[in-house]
Amino acid sequence: MSVPVPRGPAVATPPAARVPRRRERGVAGLLLAGPFALLLAGTVLAPVLYALYLSLFTERLAGLGFDGPRQVFTAMGNYAAVLGDRAFHDSLGNVALFALVHIPVMLGAALLLALLLDSAVVRLRQLWSLAVFLPHVVPVVIGGLVWAYLYSPGIGPLAAVLPFDPLSDVGVLPSVVNMATWQWTGYNMVIFYTALQAVPREVVEAARADGAGPVRVALSVKVPMVRPTAFVALVFTVIGSLQLFTEPLVLRGFTGSVTSTWTPSLYVYEAAFIAGDHGRAAAASVLLAVVCAALSALVMRLSARRSG
Repeated sequence: MSVPVPRGPAVATPPAARVPRRRERGVAGLLLAGPFALLLAGTVLAPVLYALYLSLFTERLAGLGFDGPRQVFTAMGNYAAVLGDRAFHDSLGNVALFALVHIPVMLGAALLLALLLDSAVVRLRQLWSLAVFLPHVVPVVIGGLVWAYLYSPGIGPLAAVLPFDPLSDVGVLPSVVNMATWQWTGYNMVIFYTALQAVPREVVEAARADGAGPVRVALSVKVPMVRPTAFVALVFTVIGSLQLFTEPLVLRGFTGSVTSTWTPSLYVYEAAFIAGDHGRAAAASVLLAVVCAALSALVMRLSARRSG
């Protein structure tokens, strides 16, 4: 029979020895976070601060104009000019209509496809997932050119099948919505499908044991449990909708219905690279960023209320 050997009391680390360890951990954390902080400052913070700086100035000719334009401080003059510009108002209205149609259609289709893949209805899930995700891999410019060809009257097959002209003033908005939905449905489907894989199987089996059918299980069990993921996807989709640029820019070469200021991003592009008014372009960019931040905060607050 072994006799237990008495042990002495545990030696506590003196407080003076804890301070160097905490300092070492703090230094190590700063060294590890340093590269990311430098990259964030160089690629995000510096351009934002420079845009704020540019938005406060404008270029004007001094005297007879022989010396060229000079940079003049205008304070909030550029912001007032953008807010009073009818073209900027129309661009916001276009992206608002785009978002009202695109967001529910695209997210609804992505969620429906994810639910079908998660159920036992669809076979060859990996093949179907790849087929739906492939449009997102295609560059937006190339996809836009393909759709522009399909929409073009006389050469495109869709122009002869659709009951309206997809490149007209009325039909260009549904055309852009279709292009963006085709591009992003597969991406969001993968996000929803990944979230559905994390739903506890025992909860699903319990619902089926209680007599719930596939539709009831999907609507009452699976969809509520992936609601946080849906709100995150909604935030990114809202931001992407406000930054709509490539699709209308491609269609602009095929129709006159898309003007140079059809969206806020095109408005900024026209002001900076065509009109050469960098102050107005910077002010419009800042206002667009404020709108994106406000809508994102609104969606996140609604998400927090629903989760609570």
